[in-house]
Amino acid sequence: MPVKLVVFDIAGTTLTDDGFVANAFKNAFVKNGYPISIQDTHPYMGVKKIVAVRMMLEELGAKFNDDQVENIHEDFVNAMIDFYEYDPSVKPFNDTEAVFELLKEKGMRISLNTGFPKVIADTIVKRFQWMDRNLVDDYIASDEVENGRPASLMIEQLMYRAGIDDPMLVAKVGDTTVDIEEGQKAGCYYVIAVTTGSGTKEELLDLGPTHLIDSLSELITILK
Repeated sequence: MPVKLVVFDIAGTTLTDDGFVANAFKNAFVKNGYPISIQDTHPYMGVKKIVAVRMMLEELGAKFNDDQVENIHEDFVNAMIDFYEYDPSVKPFNDTEAVFELLKEKGMRISLNTGFPKVIADTIVKRFQWMDRNLVDDYIASDEVENGRPASLMIEQLMYRAGIDDPMLVAKVGDTTVDIEEGQKAGCYYVIAVTTGSGTKEELLDLGPTHLIDSLSELITILK
């Protein structure tokens, strides 16, 4: 059966990152009195960020309350909005938009999902006018569902909105281990890991994706 829906992660998959997400996450903790390192942030890339904050605090063995979680999350979100709205280094990978166009020409629906909250996803999609230019059909953020990655709810919601009830018609593409887990839990026919983001080849391969690629342009052959 042909693929009808391709669900892409955003940061590190369709957009260059260069470590800014991890730095912003680290800096939000440091600002609030928790001196963590960049390495400490690695397991939480791709995870719903309000959940990732709580998980990081638990890992540190810190005593905290909901207000502290909210403060760290708010500092992270504000930094990311400023970055994605104004920083000139933010750009799609060279092949991102061409791949969107080619897959759409083949009759596939292009959707995005992310561990970011919707306010950040909105900023990104608006900056590059992906919806207005008809490059992206739909997108969803982790705070629009009860559980973010590695749960499959975001993919399932995108399928529902696309009128697709068979995950064998869906491909998931992402750069983190939780992207792979999400696609597998959703039952996607293709679960494709890309090495352009935070996940290493070894980490991604350990999760057993259907494919491992070094650039989005390789999708054209896989999804032909």
